[in-house]
Amino acid sequence: MIERVVLVKLRPEHATAEERDAVARRALETLRPIPGVLAVMAGQPADAASEKSWDVLIAIRFASLADAEAYGAHPDHRRFVDEFVAPRCDVRKVWNFVVETR
Repeated sequence: MIERVVLVKLRPEHATAEERDAVARRALETLRPIPGVLAVMAGQPADAASEKSWDVLIAIRFASLADAEAYGAHPDHRRFVDEFVAPRCDVRKVWNFVVETR
């Protein structure tokens, strides 16, 4: 399995609980139906120390790296990133990990 971890730092004017929630909710609604996506998690920082660094976590699970790569080019994903996240975002980091569940 592949777990894609995305951390988002919003611009100061968007770094509110309401905006964090809006980004997380939109991620869940938009990304879940994309082919190859097995699961999506999204949420806000749970403590002040986390909130200092990041505003939103999005984690997407795929069966393979090929599925993750196809997802990255999918039009719905591109619209979410380019039209919704990018205008609100200062920094976005993305990493892929091979994971096992037990």
